[in-house]
Amino acid sequence: MYAYLKGEITYRTAAFVTLEVHGVGYHLNIPLSTYTALEGQERTTLYTHFHITDDAHTLYGFATQTERNLFLQLISVTGVGPTSALLLLSAMSVDEIRSAIISEQAHVLQRAKGIGPKASKQIILDLKDKIAKEAPDSPVLLPMADNAVRDEALSALMSLGINRIAGQKALNQVLKERSDITRVEDLIKAALQLLH
Repeated sequence: MYAYLKGEITYRTAAFVTLEVHGVGYHLNIPLSTYTALEGQERTTLYTHFHITDDAHTLYGFATQTERNLFLQLISVTGVGPTSALLLLSAMSVDEIRSAIISEQAHVLQRAKGIGPKASKQIILDLKDKIAKEAPDSPVLLPMADNAVRDEALSALMSLGINRIAGQKALNQVLKERSDITRVEDLIKAALQLLH
């Protein structure tokens, strides 16, 4: 229905943004990669998918068409809904997901919360041939300030439905083992992998 929305970012969290377009505020659920790509921006273009179910009409937004296309492929798989697809896109980059699918590494896909053995195998079965034909794009990398990273990561984990204490423990463990992590997105991905 909507191909993209271009407007002013009026509110942004790790789970959603509000984008004002000609006086109308649109609530768009987003993956962490899009959250990171929007860092420091006041205006943006988000590629969208309008998902309709019996009890909800939900708008999803993505920083790139590549992300949106992978999201659409993921939700076409039996047993994978929009929430699971967003969690997968939040836990890994587009290239990592594609690589795991092409190389049939179901255990890698299972690192994302909500993706179990059955769903991961179904994703590989349904998407391997389609994705093998596509050329992967390079991921978006943006630097983050050191001090605010942990607080932002904890807030993002909580907005994804993770218990505060469990989130803090996971972040502490990641930071203890991986001092090289400087971006919110990387910290959240590592924490989500531990929490699975």
